[in-house]
Amino acid sequence: MNIFRLVADLLHLASIFILLLKIQQTKSCAGVSLKTQALYFVVFVTRYLDLFTHFYSVYNSLMKLFFIASSAYIVYLMWKPYRPTYSASTDTFRAEFLIVGAALLGLAFPDSWHILDILWSFSIYLEAVAILPQLFQMTRTGEAETITSHYVFALGAYRALYLMNWIYRYYTEGYMDVIAWVAGAVQTILYADFFYIYLTRVMRGRLFSLPV
Repeated sequence: MNIFRLVADLLHLASIFILLLKIQQTKSCAGVSLKTQALYFVVFVTRYLDLFTHFYSVYNSLMKLFFIASSAYIVYLMWKPYRPTYSASTDTFRAEFLIVGAALLGLAFPDSWHILDILWSFSIYLEAVAILPQLFQMTRTGEAETITSHYVFALGAYRALYLMNWIYRYYTEGYMDVIAWVAGAVQTILYADFFYIYLTRVMRGRLFSLPV
């Protein structure tokens, strides 16, 4: 495992812990998109079905189990205990379009025609756009709590570092995965405006807010 993937995985873990900390400490999920969290749950479930068919390493299996369990737990917290604090009126992005689009791409351009590979491809396409409901919600409200901004930044940085991991592996191992590369690049581009605002405002101790 190279340094880019290791740091990326740590940032992915950090993003989840940051989000759980925000929900548990504030007893609220205000400003968090339930649609984005539900999409990530679908991503992890469809991607990690190979848990039942292949064993790669203890690290790999534990990470997969953690991502499935943590995403399910976050959806549960938002759907049940903290439902009254959920901002449904601002979480209005049509997530079903993202699922349908990813499903069509998964069927049209799968990694292979094996069912697990079709589902894997679907999960890659869906993950590329799963953050859109969260970004759209932040755009609608015009601002976000600092800890929510940290969560989104860690999530975006994880994907950006995975791009660097793929580039490194291409030059050292000849590794190539066009589906993952294109989806990862699209996902990173979606974070571009957020990264700019985060670095120019939140990192200077100000609230994340869109320029007027």
